[in-house]
Amino acid sequence: MKKILIILFVLPITYSGWSQAFDFKIDHFALVVEDSDISAEFYGKILGLRETPHPDRSPGFRWFIVSGNSQIHLIEKDFAPFEKNKSMHLCLSTRALDQFIAHLEAHGITYWDWPGEKNAVTHRSDGVRQIYIQDPDDYWIEINDAKH
Repeated sequence: MKKILIILFVLPITYSGWSQAFDFKIDHFALVVEDSDISAEFYGKILGLRETPHPDRSPGFRWFIVSGNSQIHLIEKDFAPFEKNKSMHLCLSTRALDQFIAHLEAHGITYWDWPGEKNAVTHRSDGVRQIYIQDPDDYWIEINDAKH
């Protein structure tokens, strides 16, 4: 019986080392884009995000508020091209997924499910529904209805 009590007492101490120690929040996600004005149109009009001014008002930088203090920063800059595949994506969650899909359809924006079927929705085993869209620079964005 003493062995069991010792194990149960030691396990919580071991697992506590895995807990988040620094209270991180996502501040921003930065994307290098070819044309910040074209990308800004997409993030503002299609995703419905509110733009916030760059502190220095530097050209080629467009910042958008996602939620609270989290932002997406669009940075117009030359960079080495790379393959953009769906596994590397930004994910946004909304409780209004059906309305968002209708918004995409009204604007002629194609969306895909995870396997790649156009205008289809993935139904995950945990009950979350998700779609994927691409921005003007072909970055993948997942939109799902996960509850947080």
